[in-house]
Amino acid sequence: MSLEGEGAPLKQSTLLNRPDLRHVGSNMSVHSDLYVTVQVWSGSKALTVPVQTAYKPFRAERKWNEWLRLPISYTSLPVDSSIAITIWDLSPNSGKNSQGHAIPFGGTTLSMFDDENQIRKGRQKCLVHRHKIADGTMEMLTPAIFTSKKKAMTGEVGVQAARDAEELERMETLFKKHEMGDIPRIDWLDQLVFRDFETRGLKAAESSLKMLQRRRRLDNTKGETTDHPPEQTNDCFSPPAFVLNVELPKFDFPVVFADHEYEVPPVSALANGQTHQPAQHRHQAPEVQFGPGINAVDDCMSAIGAKIAQVYDPEVGQRDNPAETKHRRLFRSSHRHGILDKDLKPNAKVRDELNTIMNYSPTHTLSPEEMDLVWKFRYHLTRDKRALTKFAKSVNWNDQSESKQAIQVLGRWTEIDVDDALELLGSSFSNPAVRSYAVDRLRKADDHELLLYLLQLVQALKYEHISIESTEGALDDSSLARFLIQRAASNFLLGNYFYWYLMVECDDNSPEQGTHSRDIYGKVAYDFMRSLIDQPNGDEERKTLLRQAELIAVLSKIAIDVRKSGESMSKRADKVKILFADPTNELLIIDPPLPLPLDPSIKITGIVPDQVTVFKSSLSPIKCTFRTVDGQTYPIIFKVGDDLRQDQLVIQIITLMDQLLQKENLDLKLLPYKILATSTAAGASQFVPSQSLSSIVGKFKNNPALAYLKYHNPDNTQPLGVRQEALDTYIRSCAGYCVITYILGVGDRHLDNLLLAPDGHFFHADFGYILGRDPKPFAPLMKLSKEMVDCMGGVQSEHYKQFRQYCFMAYAALRKSSNLILNLFSLMIDANIPDIRLEPDKAVLKVRERFHLELNEEEAMVSLGRIIDDALASYAPVVIDKLHEWAQALRN
Repeated sequence: MSLEGEGAPLKQSTLLNRPDLRHVGSNMSVHSDLYVTVQVWSGSKALTVPVQTAYKPFRAERKWNEWLRLPISYTSLPVDSSIAITIWDLSPNSGKNSQGHAIPFGGTTLSMFDDENQIRKGRQKCLVHRHKIADGTMEMLTPAIFTSKKKAMTGEVGVQAARDAEELERMETLFKKHEMGDIPRIDWLDQLVFRDFETRGLKAAESSLKMLQRRRRLDNTKGETTDHPPEQTNDCFSPPAFVLNVELPKFDFPVVFADHEYEVPPVSALANGQTHQPAQHRHQAPEVQFGPGINAVDDCMSAIGAKIAQVYDPEVGQRDNPAETKHRRLFRSSHRHGILDKDLKPNAKVRDELNTIMNYSPTHTLSPEEMDLVWKFRYHLTRDKRALTKFAKSVNWNDQSESKQAIQVLGRWTEIDVDDALELLGSSFSNPAVRSYAVDRLRKADDHELLLYLLQLVQALKYEHISIESTEGALDDSSLARFLIQRAASNFLLGNYFYWYLMVECDDNSPEQGTHSRDIYGKVAYDFMRSLIDQPNGDEERKTLLRQAELIAVLSKIAIDVRKSGESMSKRADKVKILFADPTNELLIIDPPLPLPLDPSIKITGIVPDQVTVFKSSLSPIKCTFRTVDGQTYPIIFKVGDDLRQDQLVIQIITLMDQLLQKENLDLKLLPYKILATSTAAGASQFVPSQSLSSIVGKFKNNPALAYLKYHNPDNTQPLGVRQEALDTYIRSCAGYCVITYILGVGDRHLDNLLLAPDGHFFHADFGYILGRDPKPFAPLMKLSKEMVDCMGGVQSEHYKQFRQYCFMAYAALRKSSNLILNLFSLMIDANIPDIRLEPDKAVLKVRERFHLELNEEEAMVSLGRIIDDALASYAPVVIDKLHEWAQALRN
């Protein structure tokens, strides 16, 4: 915009000693022509080339009023960015820091972000450092905003000048807010303020003039002389000789680089901290600054804008609003010990409100009014099994009196479902009595049902009260740990999976897991192995688990050696066969027979080296074929270098959903294969003889999926030439996997991970992307390709209509069990699953969103039908599948 200020005229003695200064433009005229260059710096490096103002002759004042556009976007600016502004003067003689005939008149450097990490905007007054080029390095010597540590000069004039400067700076800050629209405009009041500001400005100028005159007298007394024009003084009471007015672009809203995150000061005795809360980020606590008149004028560090003291709110640790907490105590005190509480019954209106609350999903947060309503009619709600979790959320468990009465009410409640018991074992409920009540409900579940939830129950151990300091009796306070150990020790099938789930958690050394959780799982595993000794066949089962660990260690070593060999695929396959046939690895004959960790119902007696192969992949997974005690073979795929816990979770949920659908008399022939993670970087999966749709398309040209089924299941009496049972299996499994993968948000679907077995079973593989994540753009919500529908006879066929009907029936049945599925995902939030770890607070909400619980059943079916139509009509998956096919061809 403009340059303000005037420098003192040069002394004749200076001009005699330095004749070159006579021809400098600013020494010849107080309004000489100047030009400005602007450059962006960060980290002591220039981010842009300098941008220069156009030539403009000055007459009465130095004003450019020119916008300069710098060649960098705001989104590319680092947080330490600054603008280096240099004002150039002209001289026929070159001098220090000169560039040709241009010598620096002065420079100033303005940081792009303020202390709150917001982009600076609007008008800025920048201090000009005479005869210096603007410095954009980390240790800048030309700051635009300057505060000195020097003491102000004593005396009445010095104190008054400091006060005037402080008040002027405060007024300029308010003027800037007024200009930006942060302060409302009131014309008549604004005029009064402007007049008062002019008056104060004149007084400040008089005080400054007196200060300069006093300083010159002192300098003359000391006999000091300088060879250069006088520099501006940097004391807090002395105004600069030159100030550059700069205007930056304005925005309607603050543009922030990153918000400050402050720690909670540990000064509150009122904190109601939860036992299992995520760690807070450690940052500097907020500071406050006082207004004018409080600061000491003799210390420039305490000038306006300086941060003086740290002030903490003593109630900052409170989770609840103090007013709401007091209201709750007053309200509940009248409904705590009253005799009539047990006989309270809601009227019709309140009954409808309670029914609405009971229908809330587990992710819904109750309002204080809803909590009070549930507490008031708690005795009436004991007959409703859905109400227990809502009641547990409504209790203030930190209030001893309220907590004690709530525990008594729990004993009167009707028996709840398993899904509600799982919710009570989540991180939201830390009261031991509540968790013990949930475990008592789980005791009534048989081993088969318990196996469906075992993965989540192992994760729930993180929220138990388990002491890691004591060695004896560490699990006495954990009802869940004692329950799982007791059930796992009495059933080897449960014990097998329980052991491997614990081993994976003990092997997880990532920062997300933490040493506390690893110690908890180590103690549980130790107590489990000890408890096996007390069982009738416990010693043999304990040795069996140790033999399984030895088997996995040998397979892992072989897989690592093969992957690191760097040989061709054929040589790798030969090497694997040699290693498996090596007697020192003890894989040819396994005696006594060993239950396979992946499926303990299968007992293996050795490996078949001739049927071992290595797949084409960067991780070189190995297909191992074992002999079983009944003379059959059982092939598995063993992989090292990949975390299979996410795939394991998806297969577990698919298995559970298959059980839920069969309870509704809906068999969709899902046939989920087994997956077991044996560590955080290794695992095994069941090998199902099948072919990918990609390979089927390569073998059969016209209607490839139907041609494949016709080849394996020919029947000329049927319209499509395929045996009816195989075609029915295909249609049912297609419908089931389409609905389930939509609910789970499975991504990265292409023809290579869509598999088809010869008997008609269709299924998905490779669940590296879930919860809506997908590496490919414009991916549909549901994977339904043209090849899949053509196999049914096309969109006009009766088989396709039957497929849609199966989709609607499956979706309606799974929506009824949505609470169970949501609770299972809630328990997996801290399981270090990759796609859950990205946004743990949104993982459950993403699954809930796919259920569309806000819609009734008819509206939900309409929504699902629209999703099916969109998936079939979308062209993006066709293009993506073709690109994927080309990429695979180039890779091979």
